Amino acid sequence: MSRRSRFLAAVIPLAVTLVLPAATASAAPVRSDDAAAQAQSRQPATLAPRPDVAGEKTATNAVLRYAPDSRTTRVTLRSPGSSYVKVHFASVRLLSGDRVTVASPSGREVHTYNGDPTVRKQPGDSPFTVHGGTGFAAMSIDGDTAVVTLHSAKKRGNAAALTRQGFGARIDSYFRGFTQAEYASANPRAFSVCGAEDRRDVTCYKTSHPTEYARSRAVARQLLNGLGHCTSWRVGDTNTMLTNQHCMESAADLRGSEFQFDYECSTCGGRDPRAGVKVSGAQLLKLSPLSALDYALFSVNNFESIQQFGTLYLETREPTAGERIYIPGHGDTLPKRLTIVEDGGGNCVIRTPSSGVNTGYMCDTSGGNSGSPVLAGSSHKVIALHHLGGCPNWGTRISLVYKEISALIDNEPGAADSRVLSG
Repeated sequence: MSRRSRFLAAVIPLAVTLVLPAATASAAPVRSDDAAAQAQSRQPATLAPRPDVAGEKTATNAVLRYAPDSRTTRVTLRSPGSSYVKVHFASVRLLSGDRVTVASPSGREVHTYNGDPTVRKQPGDSPFTVHGGTGFAAMSIDGDTAVVTLHSAKKRGNAAALTRQGFGARIDSYFRGFTQAEYASANPRAFSVCGAEDRRDVTCYKTSHPTEYARSRAVARQLLNGLGHCTSWRVGDTNTMLTNQHCMESAADLRGSEFQFDYECSTCGGRDPRAGVKVSGAQLLKLSPLSALDYALFSVNNFESIQQFGTLYLETREPTAGERIYIPGHGDTLPKRLTIVEDGGGNCVIRTPSSGVNTGYMCDTSGGNSGSPVLAGSSHKVIALHHLGGCPNWGTRISLVYKEISALIDNEPGAADSRVLSG
C-alpha cells in the first residue's frame, strides 16, 4: 500500500495549517468481493478475502507547545479531498486542567483528551485507538481537515520551561482516507453488484420499510487500523458485536479499530451523512478463521453511547431457498445503504441455502460490506454473516456461528428489543 506524499511539517508553536497533498493509491490487496469474482468459485470458503483499502498513513512532525501570551495553540492538518483524517500523537503531556482537542473545522466532531489515555485515562477523555509502539490515535474526523488545539486553563508565562520539560503534544503521523477516485483505483470492482445497482440509502426506506430501517440502526462502519473498512454490528442485549475475522484477525486489530454508528444520510440520496457516534474496540471475545466460519466477536468501549441504536438477534435455524432477506452495510465505505431488492424489483432472496458453511444470494454487496448482517425478512433476525462476493454473494450461515458463541451473547429479545429506534 502506498505511503507516498509524506509531508514533514515544521514545528510551529501557535497556529499553522499543514496542507497535505493527496497521494495516488497503489494496487490493493485482493478484497473479499474481488477474490470471489476472480476465482469464479462455488466454494467461497476456500478464498482469502481482506478488508478494502480505504486510506494510507503518512509521517509528519507537528508540535503543540504552551504559549506565554495565549491560552490556545493550534495546528490544522488538511489533506485536500480526503474522506477522513485520523491524527496520531507520539506524546501528550499536559498540566492538570488542560486538554487537547481534535475537531472538524465546523465543530461538528470534537474528540477531547486530557493527557495520554494510554498512560492514564481521565474523565471526559474521548475514545482512542492504538497502533503499536507508543502514543495513541484520536478518533477520526470525517472530511479532509482536522483542527488540533491545545487548550490551557491560563496563559503560561513559563512556557519555555514547560517545553524544555516535555510538556505539550507531538503529532508524528496521520491517517487519511482516499478520495472516491483513489478508492476505486485501489479496490477494482468485479461482479459483487449483481447487474444494476439496487442499494439505496437506508433513509430511503424509513417510511416504506420501517422495521428494516430500524434494524439497520445497529450496524456500524468499521475503520481498521486507520486504513481499511468493513461493517460490524451489535448482537444481543449486552456489549457484544460481530464482524468477519478477516476484518479483525487479532486483539491488536481490535485496539486499532473504531466503529461509527449512525453514519447514514439524513435525506434519501442527499449525500449528507451524519457524523454519528464513534467508539473504539475493547475486548476480543472469540475468533473463527476464514478457513472455518470467519467471524470475530468483541466488545467496545463507551457501550452506553451506542445502546440508543438498538441491537440484532441471531436466527438459530437454517436458511431456506426463496426466503426474503435484506442486507444493511457500508459497502464502498459509503454511508449506510440497504439492499432489499434484486434486479427486476423483486425481493432479495436466498438462492443457495447451503454450500459448505455458506448460504448464497444475488443481493448487491461490495468491498466494505464484509461483516454485514444478512437478515431474514420473516423474523428480522440475522440469518447469515456476509463475507464473500462474486454473484452469487455469500454469507456464513449464522446458525453455525450461534452454536459457537451462544454462551457469550444474550440472544433473547427482551427489553433491549423495544429500544430499537426508528430514527
